[in-house]
Amino acid sequence: MQPQLDEIKRREMSALAAIRDAFGTEADEYGGILFVSHHLEELDATYWQSNLATTSPEPEQVLGLLELKSHWGDEDENGIDVFDFTLPGKVTNYVLSVRFDETGAIEEISMES
Repeated sequence: MQPQLDEIKRREMSALAAIRDAFGTEADEYGGILFVSHHLEELDATYWQSNLATTSPEPEQVLGLLELKSHWGDEDENGIDVFDFTLPGKVTNYVLSVRFDETGAIEEISMES
């Protein structure tokens, strides 16, 4: 069980780093850029104030709030092929979804509902 937990943690950290690294790049158009811009428009200032102590956060601050919602596999709901991240407080139905290939390398980052 421990090797599985270690791999989950490794992939979680890898996914969060990849989201930050990809942000603002052309390849990120339907990932972090879309997720952040959508939530900056849709969530009111009180949410940002209570979570980030500002009413108009920078995009990097929004990405810093991401938390793991779930991980799953194509054939197993407890798998580790896809990691979904969201904002705290159940304020959205959207996630940033990070898909890993069979070698454990990140294949895709996209906003999903």
